[in-house]
Amino acid sequence: MDASSTLKPAEVAAVLVEQAVAKHNTRYDKTLFKAFLAGVMLSFGGLFDVIISGGSAGLQASNPGIVKVLGGFVFPVGLVMIVLQGLELLTSNLMTFPMAVLKGAIPWWSIPVNWTIVFFGNLAGSLFFAAVLSKYDGLVVSDPYASYIRSFAVTKAITPDWYQILIRGIGCNWLVCVAVWQAAGAKETYSKIIAIWFPIWVFVACGFDHVVANMFSLPLSIMLHSELTTDLYIRKSLIASFLGNIIGALFVGLPAVYFYLGDWHAGGLRDVEEARVERKNFNTTDSERSV
Repeated sequence: MDASSTLKPAEVAAVLVEQAVAKHNTRYDKTLFKAFLAGVMLSFGGLFDVIISGGSAGLQASNPGIVKVLGGFVFPVGLVMIVLQGLELLTSNLMTFPMAVLKGAIPWWSIPVNWTIVFFGNLAGSLFFAAVLSKYDGLVVSDPYASYIRSFAVTKAITPDWYQILIRGIGCNWLVCVAVWQAAGAKETYSKIIAIWFPIWVFVACGFDHVVANMFSLPLSIMLHSELTTDLYIRKSLIASFLGNIIGALFVGLPAVYFYLGDWHAGGLRDVEEARVERKNFNTTDSERSV
């Protein structure tokens, strides 16, 4: 019996592909609702960050690095809840679905279908949280939080160039996918939490751009009448961070396929998928004959 508390890298790669297969076979309505809840869960971490960082104006003026570290430390609670509840987060699927497609475990069209559903589910959950649980309940509509959120939008989406946000998106999802990889390799809850916490802490403290996390903070700044407009947010931040997150995910997923899954046949899952399609086609043919 293997007493190790973690899976081997090849086993983790296989688990991630199997997760993508399971998500591919999940009903679209369930995928959308899981993505909605993931947007809410991640926004809880984002709001916690705002409370710490926005409420530390004096410390921000004297030692901004400490504020970044403190805000980054509390943010990972959102991703922990997402992973432990098995919800749908776009940035992790940016890694697992290409891995599964490359190994023939799922069809290529599953990538745009899943990414589209999860994108809009995450967006809806984030906007719901920003409007209802952050603005309309009055938690962050007054200073120092409102001023912090408005200034955050300037430094996050207005001041940087488009290519800088793209590069920050790469660094962000590289770390997020490392966190997801490590969590998949841990066999018990405490190890999963620790495995997630440190990479996410680093990405937030460093100021990298996570497309879903920004779906909470930047629209909230627009709701609080910052200089950022919806059009500019979409053109500059949303698109750039999304593309950067894709590249960052591939920096983790593609080497994993090359290193660990060269002779892997989806653990029989490819055969299961092919059999399912053949059975569906067979049943369709029978029904047509009976007409």
